[in-house]
Amino acid sequence: MQSSGKPRVFSGIQPDATPHLGNYLGAIRNWVRNQDRYDNIFCIVDLHAITLPQDPAKLREFTLELAGVLLAAGIKEDQALFVQSHVPAHAELAWIFECFTPIGWLERMTQFKDRTARHGSERIGAGVLTYPSLMAADIMLYGAKYVPVGEDQRQHLEYTRDIGQRMNQRFGNLLVIPEPLIEKAGAEIKGLDDPEKKMSKSIARDNAGHAIFMLDAPDVIRKKLARAQTDAQPAVTFPAGAGVRNLLEIYRTIKDQDWPAVEREFAGKPYSVLKSAVADAVIEVLTPIQHRYREIRSDDAALIQHLRQAADRLAPIANQTLQRVQQAVGLR
Repeated sequence: MQSSGKPRVFSGIQPDATPHLGNYLGAIRNWVRNQDRYDNIFCIVDLHAITLPQDPAKLREFTLELAGVLLAAGIKEDQALFVQSHVPAHAELAWIFECFTPIGWLERMTQFKDRTARHGSERIGAGVLTYPSLMAADIMLYGAKYVPVGEDQRQHLEYTRDIGQRMNQRFGNLLVIPEPLIEKAGAEIKGLDDPEKKMSKSIARDNAGHAIFMLDAPDVIRKKLARAQTDAQPAVTFPAGAGVRNLLEIYRTIKDQDWPAVEREFAGKPYSVLKSAVADAVIEVLTPIQHRYREIRSDDAALIQHLRQAADRLAPIANQTLQRVQQAVGLR
């Protein structure tokens, strides 16, 4: 299955909002940097997005927007970048996994318990419960060896491994069991308004000042950072509080500096100096991405064709895995 001789990596991202700086520094930038090291599959997971209510027109636009951002950020055109729902095998294998998964496994998932606690079981869809089965199908359809995950998705990957091992134990060597590929740098970018919470697209929907979006204009970026939470002291001191540390982490990650260098640069400086430096760094890295994005989106027909062609190339791989599992469980 690894036609290139490189280990296969499956990476997925939801098209539920414009990607933000945390998405870029925590995931997208690493995908770009590592794309020549692996046999990559980059998936825009629109089926996962509808586990929460979505406006249909916005979902279609966010899907194209995300594809454009990924390409503009540096994902090469010859990489396998596609839309999840364009390959029906994802949903078909997910159903089989659901049928072989004890409900208790899914009910123990932290994200399910959190959403149930916040909204009640009558106000969330069943897809919130079965989300891990679809994620497992996404990964194992392509025999992925590695999956880049943050700590918030680690439990779902453990489920992927568990259901894969259960199927293999019962039916033989059907599926490749994936391993986590955890990137530390930039993985903990927090909200500008609340540095105790990870920067989140869902929070930013209701509070735009929470996140810097990758398509934000320079003046918007400066305004958001000017309002970012800092500490009670009048200048940068160490150990820094959560708000200042978050700004320093953004700067450090963009500049690829270590903590001692950052501390030397900003110790004793007023917060206005820190925020201005962070804004300059963010604008410098996002401006060329935004220029390239506008070029890509000037021809949506070509972008849609690009995504469809990638799905067409991947479908035979997915279908081969699906048919192997279908035959094992008696569906073929």
